[in-house]
Amino acid sequence: MAKRLIKLTFPKDLIKKPITFQMAKKFDVMPNIRRAKITEEIGEIMLELEGADQNLDKGVAYLKKEGVIVEPIVGDIIE
Repeated sequence: MAKRLIKLTFPKDLIKKPITFQMAKKFDVMPNIRRAKITEEIGEIMLELEGADQNLDKGVAYLKKEGVIVEPIVGDIIE
């Protein structure tokens, strides 16, 4: 099992859609929300993903395809 830390930024039109849940279920990836900030204008989630490397790659590609901005996080976000 591999782990990745990523930051997801959801534009206003995607905030209420269950994209993270769909990605987890579709690609057998376990998400762990480390930090989140949601407003009416934007959603930001710091997420730890765990799963097979191939599934993580597919899951991240799915998020990007849906319009989520995905950025890698270096280091631990909970200090």
